[in-house]
Amino acid sequence: MTGHNSRFLKACRGEEVDCTPVWFMRQAGRYMEEYRKLRQDHTLLEICANPELAQEVTLQPMRRFDLDAAIIFADILLPLKSMGVDFDFTKGEGPKIRQPIRSPQDVAQLHVGDPEEDLRSVFEAIGLVSSSLDSEKALIGFAGAPFTVASYMIEGSYSRNFLHTKLMMYTHPAAWQKLMGTIVEVTVRYLSAQIEAGAQVIQLFDSWVGCLDPEDYRQYVLPYSKEIFDRLQTFSVPLIHFGTGTATFLDLMNQAGPTVMGVDWKTSMSKVSDGFEGDVPIQGNLDPLALLAPRDCLEKKVDRVLEDAKGCPSHIFNLGHGILPQTPVENVEAVVTWVHDRTRR
Repeated sequence: MTGHNSRFLKACRGEEVDCTPVWFMRQAGRYMEEYRKLRQDHTLLEICANPELAQEVTLQPMRRFDLDAAIIFADILLPLKSMGVDFDFTKGEGPKIRQPIRSPQDVAQLHVGDPEEDLRSVFEAIGLVSSSLDSEKALIGFAGAPFTVASYMIEGSYSRNFLHTKLMMYTHPAAWQKLMGTIVEVTVRYLSAQIEAGAQVIQLFDSWVGCLDPEDYRQYVLPYSKEIFDRLQTFSVPLIHFGTGTATFLDLMNQAGPTVMGVDWKTSMSKVSDGFEGDVPIQGNLDPLALLAPRDCLEKKVDRVLEDAKGCPSHIFNLGHGILPQTPVENVEAVVTWVHDRTRR
């Protein structure tokens, strides 16, 4: 069973730690030979649907590196199942929504369903990982934030300009409100069940929200993200809020009520921290591409992140987004060692 006084959880709570904790977004995945071998026989959705396979993939990086937290292997689109939205992953192109949600009529067809039953495999995987993870390591659960999930549902796949999403926001505000409300309800129930299954920290990923300006974020997104954080407060677990390209409204994202704010690599963590009310722990923020750089260059960039973090009340070392498939495994290992050694106190 994972311990409640791990280095990672202490940092999330702003408490003193012996050294800076480290984990990486997408730390389980295609850059690891173990994962690639498993994917030869199983699709991503097959792994997510099989608790034993999801446990194995979650633990692969924990065996290889001295990481301070595991994040359950899943996908942010899994809750779509409870809303009656069908999707799949196409090779080389990523997720595809078979029938995108483009009209108020489409939104009206959505339902909350039974996420506690529909997504049972995720909760079972969390239970398996929680019971087998070292007591000094923490377990992170997660979900996609309402805007990012809605964008997938509306666009149907990745988008450069989010044309259909913004048109829904601007042209059909009532349908947008209903869509976001449905996503919020499913997400709260999904994350609550993750916590009850053993997740000790929750991260809400708003990977695409950086396409908005601050006023649109305030009007169309903030109330829904805030509702999720407000409703999860009853569990008293740390809550991390993360998005990319969000430098112009990180203060608004923090107003949603997370415990920890994640910062991408384009933003100074110390400057961000200075702009927040209260002592907010910061997570970040090495450029994922730096992990592909020559060792001396990588080392300098890690040191720069650690120096910038000295101005933060509490720091969790991470990337500014997910690990890329081309990343050398030895560079990941080196960064974990450097961060622990350089911040030991």
